[in-house]
Amino acid sequence: MARDLNENICEAKAFEYVYNTYAKDVHDFLYYKYGAQYNPKDKTQDAFTKLWDNCKKVVLSKAKSFLFTVANNMVLNDIKHQKVVLNYQKIVPKSHTNETPEFILEQEEYLQRYKKVLASLTEEQRVAFLLNKVEGKKHSDIADYLGVTQKVVEYRIYSAFNILKKELEDFKIK
Repeated sequence: MARDLNENICEAKAFEYVYNTYAKDVHDFLYYKYGAQYNPKDKTQDAFTKLWDNCKKVVLSKAKSFLFTVANNMVLNDIKHQKVVLNYQKIVPKSHTNETPEFILEQEEYLQRYKKVLASLTEEQRVAFLLNKVEGKKHSDIADYLGVTQKVVEYRIYSAFNILKKELEDFKIK
C-alpha cells in the first residue's frame, strides 16, 4: 500500500498501517538481539505507545526508525538498571559500628531514665512536650489541638522541660 511520506500518523488508519507493518519486525529484532528475558512483546507495545504519544512529531517515513530506536533504548535502559541493581547487591552492609560497648550501654541507660522521667510527668505536660519536641508542632497548633491558650501550652512545655533537665542533669537536652 503506497502512502504519502508526510501522512499524519495520528490518524487511526495510518497508525494501524504502521503497527501492522512493523510490530512483528520490532518484536523479532528485540527477541533476537536480547532474548526473551527483557520482554520483547512489552517493549514493542511500549514503543508503539511512545509513537502514539509523539505522533504529531513523527512522520510516516521516520516511523520505522523511531520504533526501533525507542524499543532498543528501552531494553538498554533495562540492562543499565539491572547493572545498578547488581552493583547495589554487591555492597555488604556494615555489621559493626564504631561505638564502644560502654557508649551503647550508657545510651540504653539514658533512654530508660528518659522514659521513666517522661512517665512521671503529668499527662498535660507530657502531651504538650511530646507534641512540640517529637512531632515538631508549634505552640499555637498545640493550643488549638488541646483547646487551651498558647500561654498554657508554653507553661506545660517549659515545666516539663525543667523537670527533664533536673532529673537528667548529665544528659544534654536541646
